[in-house]
Amino acid sequence: MASLAAPGSAAVAVLADDLIWGTRLAATIDSLDGAQATRLRSLPALETWVTAPDRGPRDAVIVDLTARAYDGVEAIELARSVGVRVLAVGQHDDVELRKRALDAGAERVYAYRKLFEDGPATLARWLGLAAETVTPT
Repeated sequence: MASLAAPGSAAVAVLADDLIWGTRLAATIDSLDGAQATRLRSLPALETWVTAPDRGPRDAVIVDLTARAYDGVEAIELARSVGVRVLAVGQHDDVELRKRALDAGAERVYAYRKLFEDGPATLARWLGLAAETVTPT
């Protein structure tokens, strides 16, 4: 399950139980040179991924906050408890959930629309990858 990226690159877990968003986010990560996505759908899977002994310094997690199969805020807390960076995505109008995600340790909380319209460039910047690393689709 844990498909770690090569040294100097970023392995990114995408925690989403929604098939469309999970697929879209993983495909966006995979479109970035130097990044590799791993799709996850549960907190136990996330725990296994974030506690892998060969976790790298550029590894990160993207958490879909509107999941039914897990608590997104708990997922953020889990990843942050072991020092893994977290970006969250959710509804633009759910201000309370977005604030809770930031309080739990998410570096950013983006609206679905932002990642739909500008996902590759936004995620490349967040991961510290140059803009030219986006592979055209």
